[in-house]
Amino acid sequence: MLVYGKNACLEYLEKNQAKKIYLQRDFRDEKILNHMTIPPQFVDKKFLDQKCKGVHQGILIEVEDFCYTDIDSLYEIDDATLVLLDHLEDPHNLGAIIRTAEACGITGIVIPKNRSVEVNATVLKTSAGAASNLPICQVTNLNDAISKLKTHGFWIIGTDMDGEDFKTMDYRGKIAIVIGNEGRGISDLVRKNCDFIASIPMYGKVNSLNASVAAGLMIYEAIRNKGE
Repeated sequence: MLVYGKNACLEYLEKNQAKKIYLQRDFRDEKILNHMTIPPQFVDKKFLDQKCKGVHQGILIEVEDFCYTDIDSLYEIDDATLVLLDHLEDPHNLGAIIRTAEACGITGIVIPKNRSVEVNATVLKTSAGAASNLPICQVTNLNDAISKLKTHGFWIIGTDMDGEDFKTMDYRGKIAIVIGNEGRGISDLVRKNCDFIASIPMYGKVNSLNASVAAGLMIYEAIRNKGE
């Protein structure tokens, strides 16, 4: 897997060993240079432009594939708050959600294996390194995961337009917040498996929010409510 961008690469190099490191010939970031344990290869900007799908800031590293956390390790955590992503497709949305979740101290994120974005270079860069500090679980079937969470005392809170105002809900205890696909929202079966449905009021002509924005509002409200 490739990681690029200064923040994402520094976060990785502080904790892990890179397989290869490519630097633009004029790269001078001393903090990153001091964390390198293998000699870098100095290359032209054109080489990095061709390898990266986003802004690389003069650095690209080859690393092992992302290591997901086993969801079993999250079941017994007291007062846990999880974020379940129902087949998100945009890596920028996943990266932004990971960044917000880590900043708020969320317990972990759960994504399905199939028909869903995985943790890749774009996700790592968008998360600004937060993906390295937050348990991210990949499950075969999201509905099976929801059923198991329920048996371990979790309340499942879905998000949809037709539900209870998200600011009036009780987020205390062990909860899992479900954020739906960018275009389709949460699936019918996932919705049926939710204990509650939360809605974020809309006051303009647009009737929905970007998935990462909706997740951010839900996460902050849950954390605020738990602290009361």
